[in-house]
Amino acid sequence: MSEHEFGVGSAHAKAILFGEHAVVYGAPAVAIPVPQLRVSVLARCAPERSNGVRVTDAGAGVPVPDRWSRTGADDPALRELVTNFFVATETRSRAIDLTVDCRIPPGRGLGSSAACARAVVYALGDLFDRPVDARLTFDLVQTAERVAHGSPSGVDTVATGSAVPIWFQGGVAKELVMDLDGVFVIADSGVSSATSVAVSELRRRFDGDPAAKAGFLERSARITAAAVEDLAHARVGAVGHRMTENQALLGEFGLGIAETDRLVTAAVAVGCAGAKLSGGGLGGCVVALADVAHPVEAVETALRVAGAVATWTVPADLSAR
Repeated sequence: MSEHEFGVGSAHAKAILFGEHAVVYGAPAVAIPVPQLRVSVLARCAPERSNGVRVTDAGAGVPVPDRWSRTGADDPALRELVTNFFVATETRSRAIDLTVDCRIPPGRGLGSSAACARAVVYALGDLFDRPVDARLTFDLVQTAERVAHGSPSGVDTVATGSAVPIWFQGGVAKELVMDLDGVFVIADSGVSSATSVAVSELRRRFDGDPAAKAGFLERSARITAAAVEDLAHARVGAVGHRMTENQALLGEFGLGIAETDRLVTAAVAVGCAGAKLSGGGLGGCVVALADVAHPVEAVETALRVAGAVATWTVPADLSAR
């Protein structure tokens, strides 16, 4: 196998439809790709240095992840990923320069850190002409996610590389049948939130109240299971109802804030079948389901009036074919 002058890799954002937080404890979750939000990475060897990883922001999109240095010093998560890549692929270790063009807003629950790590893995595989299969990619991205976040479920790691919706539980992902006559509208509240903070706060509550934990996981799993059936049978109204149920559950456990609550209310008021926060909560994004009777443009306008700083749409009939 030969070494190339450079290697390239890319990945995309994701949005959680059902099961956020519960998935950390082994309950199921459903996620969809957000293909228009992407990250691209160009990797080169740096012969002028003996080791280390240097990241340069391409400057065309949003800033690279905050934990990735823009001054040349190594980031622990990124360094761990690159080191493990060399070991796993039996490639001689050397210094690497990465140029990152990230269009995924960080701190919004859209999987920016996992997507960036996935794109790095692909770029390194391309640079050194090493085959990188799904299992190895998952393991490498998870090494970076663990250093950065502690105990990631793995749903972001898989979803940022899947072109179709997925069901995810306990490290196992399956392509999901989804054939709804509608559109998912994702709205950015403009409030950044570290998923690790929300996960830690919820864990502290669960540690002090095991009954609350059991109730949360049981309700989340039940909602997600019902939603999977509704998605498969194109029951738009029922899916919207499940979203409303999931939103109420997350709100009961303190994961909503005024900004995301306003977006949920606005989406429902304009006629969406349902809406909920998506991702870690305490900020980030909301996802709403608009059926064909309600123009997507009207939904996006209502969300922006309610405070959304950006919106994106994903077809609700995006499915494994």
